[in-house]
Amino acid sequence: MSSFDDSDAFEAASSVSLSQRAMAAAPRPYLDGLNPAQRAAVETLEGPVLMLAGAGTGKTKALTARIAHLLLTGTARPNEILAVTFTNKAAREMKTRVATLLGQPVEGMPWLGTFHAICVKLLRRHAELVGLKSNFTILDTDDQVRLMKQLIVASEIDEKRWPARMLAGIIDNWKNRAITPDKVPSADAGAFNRRGPELYAQYQQRLKDLNAADFGDLLLHMVTIFQAHDDLLDQYRRWFRYILVDEYQDTNVAQYLWLRLLAGGHNNICVVGDDDQSIYGWRGAEVGNILRFEKDFPGAHVVRLEQNYRSTAHILAAASGVIAGNKGRLGKTLWTEGEEGEKVRLIGHWDGDEEARWVGEEIEAMQRGTRGMDPISPDHMAILVRASHQMRAFEDRFLTIGLPYRVIGGPRFYERMEIRDAMAYFRVVVSPDDDLAFERIVNTPKRGLGDKAQATISRMARSNGVSLVEGARLCVETGAIGGKGGKELRKLIEGIARWRGMMGGAVVVQADDLIEDSIETMGAGDTLSHVELAEVILDESGYTAHWQTDKTPEAPGRLENLKELVKALEGFENLQGFLEHVSLIMDNEQESEEPKVTLMTLHAAKGLEFPAVFLPGWEDGLFPSQRAMDEEGMKGLEEERRLAYVGITRAERVCTISFAGNRRVYGQWQSQMPSRFIDELPEDHVEVLTPSGLHGHQNMGASASPVAGMMRGSDLHEAASRADVYNSPGWRRLQTNAAKPGLRQPSEARHMTIDAEAESAFSIGDRVFHQKFGYGAVISVEGDKLGIAFDKAGTKHVVARFLVAAGAAGDVPF
Repeated sequence: MSSFDDSDAFEAASSVSLSQRAMAAAPRPYLDGLNPAQRAAVETLEGPVLMLAGAGTGKTKALTARIAHLLLTGTARPNEILAVTFTNKAAREMKTRVATLLGQPVEGMPWLGTFHAICVKLLRRHAELVGLKSNFTILDTDDQVRLMKQLIVASEIDEKRWPARMLAGIIDNWKNRAITPDKVPSADAGAFNRRGPELYAQYQQRLKDLNAADFGDLLLHMVTIFQAHDDLLDQYRRWFRYILVDEYQDTNVAQYLWLRLLAGGHNNICVVGDDDQSIYGWRGAEVGNILRFEKDFPGAHVVRLEQNYRSTAHILAAASGVIAGNKGRLGKTLWTEGEEGEKVRLIGHWDGDEEARWVGEEIEAMQRGTRGMDPISPDHMAILVRASHQMRAFEDRFLTIGLPYRVIGGPRFYERMEIRDAMAYFRVVVSPDDDLAFERIVNTPKRGLGDKAQATISRMARSNGVSLVEGARLCVETGAIGGKGGKELRKLIEGIARWRGMMGGAVVVQADDLIEDSIETMGAGDTLSHVELAEVILDESGYTAHWQTDKTPEAPGRLENLKELVKALEGFENLQGFLEHVSLIMDNEQESEEPKVTLMTLHAAKGLEFPAVFLPGWEDGLFPSQRAMDEEGMKGLEEERRLAYVGITRAERVCTISFAGNRRVYGQWQSQMPSRFIDELPEDHVEVLTPSGLHGHQNMGASASPVAGMMRGSDLHEAASRADVYNSPGWRRLQTNAAKPGLRQPSEARHMTIDAEAESAFSIGDRVFHQKFGYGAVISVEGDKLGIAFDKAGTKHVVARFLVAAGAAGDVPF
């Protein structure tokens, strides 16, 4: 039967070109493998479309099929499609997939690429509209900072107090929000000692003088051009008839405005994203962009991709249970036709080292296939941490047992710049003849000792046949290096001598007047433990202060890594033993082709998937991050919860969540509260791992049995912590060593011991205060375990001895 028996249909078809009709009749095998939701997203070509794609639901497949559908049906020519991604890798993958669907290379699609790549093309065409020439230069970060430093010095601002990198971050934030110098809001007027807006204007003018732009300008300039030139905007609206955007939840304000301007004429915009995976708010991403898409584009067709092709049913249910705690979301429920699989595994540990030991053993067991499942290659396992400093314990453990691993998104712990710097200081103190270490630290942090001064030290050492440390001392004594550099060099040499004297029993080389003066000021009682000495070295050298004053986004992480380094020293008798240990394990770790476990941060893991995933460190303050909650409040907490969702959904077959009851924070043992996200896990989909020998702790009464705690079915995290902590080697060692004098133990080591029959001094309704969680009111009493509704931290279960009574006015009696 003819397709055009109906006269109305014939009339409609007669207005369509012959090529379009021929293309429409062509076979479309790319549609065959799509599920109903994916197919709806592909075939709905006109008007705004929001493809709300959950983790592992095949959103890239649907997006590329949509491009192929636009081309193969003759709806759009290749140059009429604007397809925007966030990374070059994503753009390449999209081109490859489209070519596969078309059965031929993708030709004539000049507008498929990243935001910045496309905006560079556009800006070179219209550079004169913002005072640039078409051959403008794009500055990298180092060039930006150098230019800003020049402006700061010219403005007679103290660059040490107000560093150029801090200004760079402020200006980048303004550009991400599409704010030009003349439109900086009054709320931001106080930025950079109230000079931020002024320096921003100077910086932009200097860029024009240099015929240059930075990365933020590429989008900002195009937004400015489109807002000021309607005729040009209309032209591009006609050219870009169909717009597709990947990872829309990660767009910032400038990207959002640019897209809205281009789509404003025809509204043929299809955005693909997942509000539950918006985890980059710290770099300008606005989850609100995807949340208000339907308001921005009335009549938008929303297609929810919820069928997951990656994870088992239990893993999906656990992830859905956690993310349901967020109020700011569009809502969807992931499901799978696949197997139920193993439940998400939850386990508590005594401390971070116990956690790393257990994970190492589990990885080896999974590799051998002795956990009741098929063997899993290390290549198919990943450990995803909230903060990079958590990696140290795992790296140490893996190096010790010879388990190959790779760090994604950064160097391994002992290869990080700040760790190498710190260890160079330790090496010089242990062995002043270590010239390589001295070369590394002599001007780190900056001491005004440039290449010329360092060459002078080297000549002095060679001519006298001594080490660089001794050569530096001679330069100071003879005045070969004067001025500020000479004074700073003297302080460094005196510091090295003083630190060697603090080692206890160490013989200081070269008994010259300069060093003797330093040592004479110290008595025999001034020797320190090697851990305390390490902290003193980093503090007195100025290295810690160097990163404390640094305003780059990496600085907080580097400080955390330094604290983790000092913590690592606790397992050794002295500095020399620690340095030898690191040298040996790093020397033994040769690159090989053998399978390796992946170690990375949760942020770096987005978009990846692994058969087995370990999620350690689920403790309040660590995850969710205390910094995120302090700085962003509920918004920060919701982003942390989205990060938890991302972590769980990276797992295909096995997902293991763990936490530690104690960690060393700022040099002191602290009891850790399990993450609030743990109690958001649905119990039916979680298995609490309980090792054998649950009655191993002699001091526990029957009422405090871990089994009893779990049988009550109260908090998942409590069951996990009791089951593992009381029977871990760490707990047993603590009991064995309890009577040993001088043994430093966690200050709240007893926090897990719950006495269900004890009588509490608090009653329901009492106001209390906790050092970590602040003020709250008692809402339940179970022996000496109290349920507290904290004013700011939510509901927690806390042992009574860690609370003090607070009066009605909130006063605390100490």
